[in-house]
Amino acid sequence: MKKKLFVILLMCSMVTFAQEGKKTSEGYNVNKKKLGFTAVDSLFQVNIGFRIQSRAGFEKTEGETGFYEGEVRRMRLKLDGFVYNPKFGYKIELGFAAKDMVTLDNKNGNVILDAVFFYHPTKNWTIAFGQTKLPGNNQRVISSGALEFTDRSINNSRFNIDRDFGLFVDYSHESPSKFAYSFKGALTKGEGRNWVKTEDDGIALTAKAELFPLGSFTKHGSNFEADLEREKSVKWMISGAFSQNNHALRKQGQLGSELYEPRTIKSLFFDTMLKYNGWSLIGAYMSAMCDDPITVNPLDITKTQTVFTGHGVDTQLSYVFPSNYQIAARYSIQKAASEIQATNPDADEYALGVSKYILGHKLKVQTEVSYRNDKYISGDNIGTWYVRGQVEIGL
Repeated sequence: MKKKLFVILLMCSMVTFAQEGKKTSEGYNVNKKKLGFTAVDSLFQVNIGFRIQSRAGFEKTEGETGFYEGEVRRMRLKLDGFVYNPKFGYKIELGFAAKDMVTLDNKNGNVILDAVFFYHPTKNWTIAFGQTKLPGNNQRVISSGALEFTDRSINNSRFNIDRDFGLFVDYSHESPSKFAYSFKGALTKGEGRNWVKTEDDGIALTAKAELFPLGSFTKHGSNFEADLEREKSVKWMISGAFSQNNHALRKQGQLGSELYEPRTIKSLFFDTMLKYNGWSLIGAYMSAMCDDPITVNPLDITKTQTVFTGHGVDTQLSYVFPSNYQIAARYSIQKAASEIQATNPDADEYALGVSKYILGHKLKVQTEVSYRNDKYISGDNIGTWYVRGQVEIGL
């Protein structure tokens, strides 16, 4: 009985509810209002979070039978905290939904999303080692739980550089009312998350600059799409990123099926975000370049794998009403490079979304209607309608 009472008292002394995260002169406080455990000697901390996206919808392509979908689109478990002192942090994110666990082959489950160690020598510098998101286009860097539509754009699915394993560096200068900026860089393996199938002699280099001419967004508002903070003054972000993936083995560098021969892929991204009093205006340009994007199976020349090259533009406009209902519109244009147009159509997509934020992005209901028009080199146009409803809950 005494032993059980001691364990209960020890657990009670460890349980805390974490406060809002912020950078300090001593390092970085990784707490983010999550359920957490801190050791009585303050030598380690664990914060626990989760996210569930449940989705239902209907899709209909011209000339084909429509079908319904119903799935847990994302199911994530998140852990973060520090060891020894707040200068030494970590983040772990695991994905258990079917589309999170895209397999690398017929044997390996692909559960690990993030597993990264952080060192914060000062309030401005962050050095990280492990697997996490690359500093690419802004919509990909934003969590899928912080989007104002049910999912990312068609261009993001084609051009994003996703997650990778390696070394990451970030230098940020924040100011709520004056010019602020952030510079990010990464030296990574180049084949994406959890790649263990083959070895190669190429690496990926990524660099990004984010500028905030009118000062930092409230509560890091550039990390979520809707203006839930209803910015009191105009906030503006512009950013540019470049990535070169040398001797890539996959169609999109860090994503996609395997190529028959390695290729060097260059990616370019420009983003802008403007927020004021519930309004949010977002624009993005993405492109991928490769000198010889088509690879051929040496054992069967009728089989090919192609690097998707070309460019795309996204534009989004939204407004959050004082009642926390939101209406949002998105228009996307996607152009395939001339070398691959025979097998990859150009595309336009129109989307309209309505959301209700009950507890910000932690508890929300979202609906979306979208229409995609695929334009083939033969002159044929094929349209597809999507209707989706989604509930997000997270801690």
